[in-house]
Amino acid sequence: MNRTEIEIKLHESRVWLLEILSSLGEDKLQQPVTPSEHDPTNYWTPLDHVAHLALIEDNFEQMVRRHFAGSTNPVGLLTNEKGEPQSREQIMIRLHAMTDEFQREHHGASLSEVIALTASARARTLRLVSELSDEQLIEKLPGAPWADGTIGGVLAVNADHATMHWTWVTDTKLLN
Repeated sequence: MNRTEIEIKLHESRVWLLEILSSLGEDKLQQPVTPSEHDPTNYWTPLDHVAHLALIEDNFEQMVRRHFAGSTNPVGLLTNEKGEPQSREQIMIRLHAMTDEFQREHHGASLSEVIALTASARARTLRLVSELSDEQLIEKLPGAPWADGTIGGVLAVNADHATMHWTWVTDTKLLN
């Protein structure tokens, strides 16, 4: 994926999500819609799902920066802190706990606060894209299971992540 395609995808996704969010009232955006994957008694709101996008976008940016800083395991998912291999189940338990912690920190944030949070994360992604050469954007990110595994693909997949979460929100039929 080239620089232009990455930027178009990220910008179009952001506009799409902002238009949807601005069309809904705060009451709909704050209603519980999906149970947490970590703690099924904790329900996420539509704004929780959107705020979560900032966490993952920042994580991807940090993975890319670790890669260029020389890390041999920039994604850091396949092994635990001791360097021992982890099963998919172990990885998902760890990821769900991390995302739930972030969700609880930002739960109850207003639409404006969530837009600012995600705008900040997107700005860091776009800054990173601007710092990388065309060759770096097509370089593989070791251990990355997203998109085509290239750095550009991983950064652009943030757009798909927004679509995925919004599909989960609207599948609940509570916003229809």
